Amino acid sequence: MRIISGNFRGKKILLPKDKKTRPLRDSLKESIFNIIEHSPLVNFKFENSKVLDLFSGVGSFGLECISRGTEHVTFVEKYSEAMTILKKNINSLNCSNKISIFETDILQPNGFNKFKVKEFDLIFLDPPFKETNIDYIIKNIYKFEILKKNGVILIHRNKISKDKFPEKFKILIEKKYGISKIIFGRLN
Repeated sequence: MRIISGNFRGKKILLPKDKKTRPLRDSLKESIFNIIEHSPLVNFKFENSKVLDLFSGVGSFGLECISRGTEHVTFVEKYSEAMTILKKNINSLNCSNKISIFETDILQPNGFNKFKVKEFDLIFLDPPFKETNIDYIIKNIYKFEILKKNGVILIHRNKISKDKFPEKFKILIEKKYGISKIIFGRLN
């Protein structure tokens, strides 16, 4: 796995030896970033933005954002082996000054208490495919007001998942790639 574009283009990202995490494949990551950068429906710029990478694993998505000019990325991961590798990836790119890390379970009742109001321009959700609490996460993003006005929520799911989303969530784009489904949305 590697960084696709930007300042760290071509740099390798370490992966866990076990299969408990599911890092984004390079081809899927490239498709996601093409939509982010070129779709008028998403209308997002990396420069000076703040990104929240939930279920971040080894940091593939957030590190790609840093490479493309994001001001700051906040990583949230509960699995200790993935967290160890995430820290190694951050150190290898020498970008720790643009990063915050929380080793916590975002699905716990106090999971969202760490974030400031109206903090993030883009929130990336990449939970395990078996996770069914997507609506809980989106409701908490809304409740704690951590997404800036016109901010984007990007969700990576299994293409056969039947997630329920709160009424406050408006789907902008939904695409299927292999076993994956990518959903771009905003809060009303």
